[in-house]
This record gives sequence, C-alpha cells and structure tokens, in this order.
Amino acid sequence: MEFTDKELLDQFRDEQTRNYAFNLLVRQYQKRLYYHIRKIIIDHNDTDDVLQNVFIKVWGCLANFKEEAKLYTWMYRIATNESINFLNQKKKRAGIPLDDVSAFLANNLESDSYYNGDEIQTKLQKAILTLPDKQRIVFNMKYFDEMKYEEMSEILETSVGALKASYHHAVKKIEAYLTKD
Repeated sequence: MEFTDKELLDQFRDEQTRNYAFNLLVRQYQKRLYYHIRKIIIDHNDTDDVLQNVFIKVWGCLANFKEEAKLYTWMYRIATNESINFLNQKKKRAGIPLDDVSAFLANNLESDSYYNGDEIQTKLQKAILTLPDKQRIVFNMKYFDEMKYEEMSEILETSVGALKASYHHAVKKIEAYLTKD
C-alpha cells in the first residue's frame, strides 16, 4: 500500500507514530532508492551502505522537511549526493584520479556476485561507466528510471536545457562505445 507524502509526514511528525511512519517510508522508497544508488555505485554491498546512510540522513532531517519538493524527489537528491560523495571518497582512498573511474567501476561490476546481466547488458553497463558522473546519472535517470526532465531538474538542481544536453552527449558516447568493435 502506497502512502501519500502528507500521510507519511503527518505520522512522522506525531511522536506516537514517528517510528511506524519512518518504517513505512523506508518500505515505500527503499527499493527505488536502492536501484538508483546501485546504478551509480555499482557494487551491491557499497550500495547497501550508502542506502543506510541516506535513510540516516532522512531520519535526521525529515522533521524539518519544508515540503518545497516531493518527498521522493528530496530523498532522491540525498541519495544522489551521498552516492557521489561515496564514490569520490572511495576514489580518493584508492588513489584513483577523480576523472578516471570507469575501469574501477567496471571491475566492481564484473566482480560483483549480485550482478547477473548477460553479455549485452554488461557491455551497455561498461559503456555507461565510461561517462562522467553527471552524464551517467542523467542517463540512468532518463533511460532506466524514465524520469521527466523537470523532475530531474528538481533533483539535480540543474536546468532542463543542461540536462537535455547531458543526456544527448551521454547517448552519443554510449553509441560510439557500443559500435567501436
């Protein structure tokens, strides 16, 4: 059963039903957020860690949520930022230049026991991993999540025009990667 933002927030703001409301919120959004994070992080275990951090942040900030955006949009933005921060920290710890992460992530993809894509899916994922972080996120949101540019604009705090350009460049790079052999 899906609950509206208002129902979840009203229950969360009531001290008596706060924990129950948060459990409902986690159940309602956990899977969608997991897959969004997973497309950025690639590794299942790291994704679980980031998702847990996202929900910790949501718990800490939800009482002050101003409802200027949809609840899911707000959480999606937190998940995106947490994912990018996690990747940057991991790259820094591994001594990988921030702009040279595709091989690192592709290695994570191939060694992840939870990944079960076929050869074509693996090739597409490797092509996506060659994209800069922002283009990769925009591509995933548009292509896999079928998100509208306006919603992406709210989440990523970027203009619709810039998002369309990022998506267009991402598609061209992916096409080039897939047809180079």
